[in-house]
Amino acid sequence: MTQPTAVSTTALKTFSLFQGLSDDTLATVSRLAMMRRIPRGQSVVHAGERCDFVYLVLTGSLKVVVSDEDGREVILTILGQGELFGEMSMFGEQPRSATVVAVMPSDLVMIAKNDFRTILQGNFEVAWRIMANLADRLRSADRKIESLALMDVYGRVARLLLEMSEEVNGAVVVVRKITKQDIAKMIGASREMVSRVMKDLAAQGLIEETGAGIVLRDRLQSV
Repeated sequence: MTQPTAVSTTALKTFSLFQGLSDDTLATVSRLAMMRRIPRGQSVVHAGERCDFVYLVLTGSLKVVVSDEDGREVILTILGQGELFGEMSMFGEQPRSATVVAVMPSDLVMIAKNDFRTILQGNFEVAWRIMANLADRLRSADRKIESLALMDVYGRVARLLLEMSEEVNGAVVVVRKITKQDIAKMIGASREMVSRVMKDLAAQGLIEETGAGIVLRDRLQSV
């Protein structure tokens, strides 16, 4: 990690978590926050460590992973711009449940857990957004359990792509860079099987891999 630097209120306004706050409140948050650049491949936090900070992704992308004693890795999710992690540390003193690794150079805004708790206590809207984020994460976990239990690999790949997609100029696109190996680790399949599924989906005209990302067609939802 690089040495921490100051965070401007302009940078904070890019996060939906802080949108609508007064300039005075943003200035207070800015004084409590700091920013670090994380190189590609470097871990930000490790599973089992104590939780001292809440992190917000200003730029870049990171993967949240768990692994066993043999080094086998499962990717729980991919985090991108505007997302946060570490907020569960404010609800109890349990150690971190997963490791977070930068998949590309990433700028993170860091706020000490106790300072973040103070921000929540003084700003109901921010606290409400945190609760909504946790609820979304729980629903996502429920969907993942469902897909692992009830869907074949085709269905799991399709659901993951749909969940990661966003609308860009009228098209539905997975903009974030994600490898077939990462997809395999997220859905509990082999990279070879994911490659075959992606090839089949492309041949059926359900997806198209372009320089801008993976473009999804409407019929993919029926897979």
